[in-house]
Parts: sequence; C-alpha cells; structure tokens
Amino acid sequence: MQNPAPTRDSLAGKLPVSLITGFLGSGKTTLLHRLLRDPGMNRAAVIINEFGEVGIDHELVASSSERMTLLSNGCLCCTVRTDLQVTLLELFIKRRAGEVIDFDRVFVETTGLADPVPVLHTLQTDGMLGAQYRLDCVVTLVDAVNGLQNLDNTPEAAKQAAVADRIVITKSDIAPPAAVAALEERLQRMNPYAARAVAINGEVDVAFLRDVGPRSTRATPRDLDRWLAPSGEARPAEGAYLGERVRAGAHDASIRSFCLWFDKPFTWDTFSAAVQVLTSLRGPDLLRVKGVVHVAGEPGPVVVQGAQHVFHPPVTLEAWSGMDRRSRIVFITRNLSRESIEALFAAIGTLAAPHG
Repeated sequence: MQNPAPTRDSLAGKLPVSLITGFLGSGKTTLLHRLLRDPGMNRAAVIINEFGEVGIDHELVASSSERMTLLSNGCLCCTVRTDLQVTLLELFIKRRAGEVIDFDRVFVETTGLADPVPVLHTLQTDGMLGAQYRLDCVVTLVDAVNGLQNLDNTPEAAKQAAVADRIVITKSDIAPPAAVAALEERLQRMNPYAARAVAINGEVDVAFLRDVGPRSTRATPRDLDRWLAPSGEARPAEGAYLGERVRAGAHDASIRSFCLWFDKPFTWDTFSAAVQVLTSLRGPDLLRVKGVVHVAGEPGPVVVQGAQHVFHPPVTLEAWSGMDRRSRIVFITRNLSRESIEALFAAIGTLAAPHG
C-alpha cells in the first residue's frame, strides 16, 4: 500500500458509485423503480443488466438508444452488455462530451446470483475509473419472506449481506412480523457495521442509500461514523472489547465481523507490510475491510478500504478535527478470526497491540 500523493481534494471531484445487490427475488427491481422516480435523483445514472428486468414504465421513457435510455425525470439508464469497466468509461466519456446528462452519481445493479466483490475490484484496480469514480457504498437487499432460508442455503446471499454498508429488508408487508424480527436479528449479528432499513411496500428513503462514504478529504468525524459504524457499534467504551460476531447457519457461520482499534500511530512501512502479508496469506477470506488509520506524519486520518486481496489507494483526510485519533479498522472475514489478524499485526511490528 503506497503513501497517497498529496492532492487538493482527491475525493471531491469523483462521481460516487453505489452497488445494489441482493439475492434473486429480493426486490432490486422495485428499489430501482423507487430510485428512478425520486425527484432528487434526476441526475443519476443507473446501470442495469437488462431493461426488461426493471420494468420501467413507458410513461417514464423520453428517448432511448440501443443501450442508453433517458427518462422523463432526467435519470439515465444504461444496460451492461460488455464489461462494467467499459460501460462506466463510456458513460463518463459521453458525459464529458455532452452526449448524455451531466449525471452526478451512479447506481450499479448486479444480478441476483452475483458475487459483489469482483465489482468492487473493478472500481479498485482500474486506474482510469479510479480517477473519475469512487465507491460510495454497497447496498444489499434481503427478502423478509425467504431471507433466512437464503442465508442458510446459498453462499452468495450470505456474502452479499456480509459486505454491505447498507441493508434494506424488503417484502416486510407480506412477511410475518416474527420473520422480519428474526431476520433483523440475524443480520445484526452477521454484519453489525451495516445500517439497516425496512422497506414498507417497497418504499425506502433514498437518502439512506446515498452519500454514505467520505465525499471529501474534509470529511468530519460524523461522516466517518456514518460510513464505518452507523449504529455506533464500532465505538467501544474505554478499555472494552468489541466481541466477535459469529452466526450459526450453513453459509454464514464462518463469517465474522469485528473492529480492531490501535492506540498508537502506525508508520507507513509497518501498516503497508501488515496489509501486504494479510492479503497475500488470507486475501480470499477478507470479504471487506474499511477503516481510518493514524499514520505518523500525516495531517489527518488515512481512509482505507478493500475487498479480499485488492485495496483502494489510501486517502489522507485534511485533519483529525478533534476526533479520537486511534486507528480503527472494520473487518468482515470468512474463516478468519480476530485473534489471527491481531497476531499478524503484532508480528509485523506495529507500534501498539490492537484491542477490540
């Protein structure tokens, strides 16, 4: 992991990208309908797999081409027929040339069986995309009727929920209240670092799904808390340990969620070495990593995030703004315990032992 080059504001000019995922039948179509109709989304681009799967009302369509459709409320829809990289680059080129609307954010919908991590890798590894786009959040939809069964029986559903920044529970109006409550409890224990919302008759506040990640190097502590731990779970009492989260189930029993805190600053060398060793030895088991790190000599916290063996370039914020200066890193792992990661950081020679 390289020391980020100093820039004026490496985040502010980039277009936020939100990934919308969820198992088959979870309600992605309904959510996209909601997004497309929201007045505050009139400059959004929505990338989907096929128009036919979304069921866009005919009265919404103002004009269309083979792959791109402009809606009457200003939204732009685009289908993926090649790689997502090609689609995103084409959209940006057309935006810059004035051939499409001057969109200010992008929502990418995956198929129900998709593993979301390769999409995250696309945004993390393509230098041209990274210069224009930034990952804002991963939104996962979970069906209240079949969600518990899907989490038990399908590894894709469990992984989609594990890597989420935001979870929307759908079909709550047709599921028994006890089933909704049981699903909420399951998701809380599985991924306490994702804020949850229950959609009522398919409706959810659009503000819940946007502007989640840091938007500027001037991000405030509140911005970072909204991204890292919206429920406050990642801020333990002084001297307390944040317990490891393990959930029994056929496919999510191996998934763990925990936050490590480090009292003293890292050096770039020690932190980079720890990340490199961790990703090379256990990369496939790092489903999602995100955090803020105190690096000696940097003016503010360093924002890091990655998935499996691929990490975004780190971004240094302008200042700490009086925030608690301990490093805190959230890990969502599979078959990888908190103690293993603690031991690795200690072996690399970090300046302080972590605590939960």
